[in-house]
Amino acid sequence: MPPGNIPAAIPTDYISGYEKARAIAPELADNYVAHTVVGDPVMDALLEEVASLSQREMNRFIRAGMEQERDVLRKAPEALRDFFLDPPPDPDWLDHDAFGAGVRGFQRNAPLVLAGFVAGVLIDGFATGISRSFMATGRIYDDGVRRLRQNNRHQMEIFFPGGLERHGDGWKLSVRIRFIHGQIRRLLALSEEWQPDDWGVPINSAHMSYSLACFSARSVAHASRLGARFSPEERAGIHHVWRYTGYLMGVPEAVIFRDESHALEIFRVGSMCEPPVSTDAIITTNALINSAPLVAGIEERAARQKLVNKTIYPVSRALVGKKLADELNFPKNRQVAPLLRFRLGQRLLSVKAKFDSNAPTNFTTLLSASAYDEAGIIYLLPDHAHAEKSRWW
Repeated sequence: MPPGNIPAAIPTDYISGYEKARAIAPELADNYVAHTVVGDPVMDALLEEVASLSQREMNRFIRAGMEQERDVLRKAPEALRDFFLDPPPDPDWLDHDAFGAGVRGFQRNAPLVLAGFVAGVLIDGFATGISRSFMATGRIYDDGVRRLRQNNRHQMEIFFPGGLERHGDGWKLSVRIRFIHGQIRRLLALSEEWQPDDWGVPINSAHMSYSLACFSARSVAHASRLGARFSPEERAGIHHVWRYTGYLMGVPEAVIFRDESHALEIFRVGSMCEPPVSTDAIITTNALINSAPLVAGIEERAARQKLVNKTIYPVSRALVGKKLADELNFPKNRQVAPLLRFRLGQRLLSVKAKFDSNAPTNFTTLLSASAYDEAGIIYLLPDHAHAEKSRWW
């Protein structure tokens, strides 16, 4: 949907915010709200055509497409064959050489990027209407730690040298996410509880655009406040990695950011368009913060609570701001300068690591918080809107 083509009936949740945003940035506000009723037209049509396939059949054919197993793919429905064998050309703006600086910047700062992602980026995202689909499916509660580790695995792979080449795991995981989002969007749209007149399309293009802006520009901003250092070339490289990743994940080019300043503007205007913080947002963001120690492998209850209450909540409140933190019912912060305390703690760990040959590296830190399945990448899709009723995927 081109900019300015506003839907006849704006989802009711967006009317108030859209009117305020349009007074400041009319073109961006128009584009954002227009895409709340747009999913991923290519993937949505594909999944509708192959809806009769079983979960195992879909897994087999998607795997064949990812691994370019033409003998198996020839037995797949035409829509799947066309998707993998006759894809559109790469976008004109794609420059694989630009990824290198971003990969170096990410890997050098991996623990801080992860910390900023959990305490800042995810909170930015789930404070919006994005939380509705996660609450509707129950994904936060059903094996939620594994889902978060899968998110970390995705980041690790797209920021690995060659990860976004056609044969790379970053490419495959990005396209896998596109299939999963499309399937969840289809299942939720078929459920009686989803309210499209109020909320728009599940996992819509506006939310994908907003998430992408958070993953890119807000991630760099949060990590920098936690002590990460990026050169101008590394910042640009990180944004280029995420821009292409968004393209692979099915974000329409009409709402993919162009550069860091554009991503920040999408975040600013999108935040204005989004409805006020909801109960879904409060539950989701607090659940994510309380899951973070488990993702990092900290299972002892007292240690988890200490990390959450003494570090994650204070840091998150400092990153996202007092107003949003209060709206999300985050505990009040009684610490002085939590970001400074965090940065000093990280420096102390770095000094200790220089004298400890067994200290984890940035790579192993990211690896330990990522999900790896012995069978390799799994392409099973959910077969029910509710996580607890779906077969494992």
